[in-house]
Formats: sequence, structure tokens, C-alpha cells
Amino acid sequence: MRLHLESLNLHDAERLLCEEALTAAGSIVEAANLLGITRHALKRRIIKHHIEWPRKPKTVSPVIESAVAAQVVAAASAE
Repeated sequence: MRLHLESLNLHDAERLLCEEALTAAGSIVEAANLLGITRHALKRRIIKHHIEWPRKPKTVSPVIESAVAAQVVAAASAE
């Protein structure tokens, strides 16, 4: 995997590496293993860089949500 750094700023590079490892691994323990640091060290960096973890789930559009609800109601009434 290659990362593109917009500058040689160490702070920005560390944040980007942490974010990429968390996204790739899906958990703090696995991301820490990818980075070669302890989970406690990764947690400190998450706090330091204000990285949102776990990520908030993407919101579903109200139109899609109501369409899914209508399908559930239709399926339930068909039974």
C-alpha cells in the first residue's frame, strides 16, 4: 500500500498512518500490530490527533429508510 503525503509534516504523516491502519485493520489491536506499536500507544495517538474511532456509521437517507420500512411492512402482511 502506498500513501500520498501532501507535505513532510511528521504530525500529519502520523495521523494519516494511524487512520489508514485503523481503516485497513478494523480494530485497534490489529491496527497497532500493523504499525508495530502497542494498542495503548495507538490509543494515545488517536486522542492526540482527534481521530474518530470507532467510526460513526454512515447515515441512511430518509427516502431509502422509508422504502426499506415499506418493504418490511409489505413482506410482513404477505405472510
